[in-house]
Amino acid sequence: MFLLNPGPVTLSPRVRESLLGPDLCHREPEFFDLQDAARAGLLAVYDLDPAEWAAVLLTGSGTAAVESMVASVVPADGRLLVLENGVYGERMTAIAECHGIAHETLAGDWLAGPDLDALAARLAGSPAVTHVAVVQHETTTGRLTDLAAIGAVCRAHGVRLLVDGVSSFGGEEIDFGLPIDAVAGTANKCLHGVPGIAFAVVRRAALASAAQRAYYLDLTRLATLQDQRNTPFTPAVQSLYALVEALAELREEGGWRERHARYARYADAAGEGLRRVGVAPLLPAGTSSVVLRSYRLPDSVTYTDLHDGLKDEGFVIYAGQGKLAKSIFRISTMGDLHDADVERLVGALTKTFS
Repeated sequence: MFLLNPGPVTLSPRVRESLLGPDLCHREPEFFDLQDAARAGLLAVYDLDPAEWAAVLLTGSGTAAVESMVASVVPADGRLLVLENGVYGERMTAIAECHGIAHETLAGDWLAGPDLDALAARLAGSPAVTHVAVVQHETTTGRLTDLAAIGAVCRAHGVRLLVDGVSSFGGEEIDFGLPIDAVAGTANKCLHGVPGIAFAVVRRAALASAAQRAYYLDLTRLATLQDQRNTPFTPAVQSLYALVEALAELREEGGWRERHARYARYADAAGEGLRRVGVAPLLPAGTSSVVLRSYRLPDSVTYTDLHDGLKDEGFVIYAGQGKLAKSIFRISTMGDLHDADVERLVGALTKTFS
């Protein structure tokens, strides 16, 4: 069965086999060697300097990493502006509310990217804002946010950037030269690991002014102890084995750029197959991520019939969310997919819609 949902992904045999690594006590040197390897491997994905950046591991889902980032990196006297263009931007607002973080929102149309002019005007009129939070790849629709453009607006107003990179880290470009203080990610999406390990790549200078609003998700404590080859809690050891193996596999594939190119090739192939049978993409060309793309569900086919028919062929796709739940379907090309698998997928889609 091939998982074409936006995580967890179909595992390669070697990542799956890595889960059979020896049992480890999380207070022994062997575990800390594994932890160090994962942290170094995450920084290496984007060639980051460990003197400037820390990869901080958490046991939890991608949302745990986002919550840790938001709750920790915004200083006690800071103010957050959340850009909302889908479910996951709205989730960051909910996180800010839960932790009592001073915040405001700039909501936009789910089918459009963040409004740069509105962002610039809001920052000019809200001098107390210290951080902007944005989802790079909003899987609600598949839209890829223009981080460079948002980063330029933030730099012009002296504001720092927090990035939800849960569905983009390892598959899309992230320019860490932007005024980014932290990027949240997870093992079980573009990195092709398993659920259980999430992470935040955080600028070390930002940790110096971080707040302590959380206990389990306190990013500063996690970073400090991990730098000391320590851990405050029992981590998901087997998931960490899988992450280290997945990172090695990514390096051998040629890094994030080669993975990006493969995702794009497969996403384009699926989209072209759907175009030939009259199924339209949700977003204009050039605005979607290569990781996931959304398509309008024709009136003649229900999502349940589409899902069940493709599952019979060995493929699991994903429904829409929120107000798009009944009108779109989503296909992700992450995971251990190969040319022959995508050719078979296109055949199954053509059969369903013809």
